[in-house]
Amino acid sequence: MKRILIPTDFSVHAQHALKVAAQIAKKNNAEIILLHMLELPTSLASDAMSNGPGIPEIMFFKQSAINKLEDLMDADFLEGITVSEVIKFEKAFEGIIDVSHKNEVDLIVMGSHGASGYKELFIGSNTEKVVRTSDVPVLVIKNEKDILNVDNFVFASDFSDEVKPSFEKVLKFVADFNANLHLVLINTPTNFKPTHIAQEILNKFKANYSIENSTTTIYNDVNVEKGILNFANSIDADLIGISTHGRKGLAHFFNGSISEDIVNHSKRAVMTFKI
Repeated sequence: MKRILIPTDFSVHAQHALKVAAQIAKKNNAEIILLHMLELPTSLASDAMSNGPGIPEIMFFKQSAINKLEDLMDADFLEGITVSEVIKFEKAFEGIIDVSHKNEVDLIVMGSHGASGYKELFIGSNTEKVVRTSDVPVLVIKNEKDILNVDNFVFASDFSDEVKPSFEKVLKFVADFNANLHLVLINTPTNFKPTHIAQEILNKFKANYSIENSTTTIYNDVNVEKGILNFANSIDADLIGISTHGRKGLAHFFNGSISEDIVNHSKRAVMTFKI
């Protein structure tokens, strides 16, 4: 792991995400890229395009963001870490994905308090959109902890062959934290598998890897999301890992995304891995 991207809006949630990212960066001798997306009011953006009177206001917002980023970079917990700053005038989630591609980052760390109701259905948080579109793993910090202790890491999947490339990244993260890995396959009424079949799927998948300190579980619940969250609660997991296909457009609207729902509703940290 060489580069970690931390989008920040200078909120408390973003601050906790940055502290966790610093912890991971020190473990991997990685660089941190601090990103602030400056989404301007429509009127100011229009003035900027026409070189109108909005330019002084824009420069004020930019300088204010620079000052806040420089204050963050001086934080004690970033000492010894190479940190660079980026400010972009763009929609938040689009800019985050763009910067991650251009800088070839290995991990995105974000803070989130989730969304619900109308916002969840029609707007969605920037974190959800990044989870949906990112090609690199996304770690979402949900609680106010400065240090991420990962003793128990739940990884939920259907354990098909297409999951294998992303699972290599799971194993690397587990090794970094010396965590216990809990592989769980969720059995639901709409996609039920007899226990012996489900266990065979888990055993066959696990046989491809040399994994220490791991368990396999078949967990029955009404749907996949509830199964993952309830199983994580039952073992008091520190982190939930899940693979995502990154649905977009109508497919996402009508089918939803389990990974986004988990990110939205979990009270625990969540890490997504793109298939």
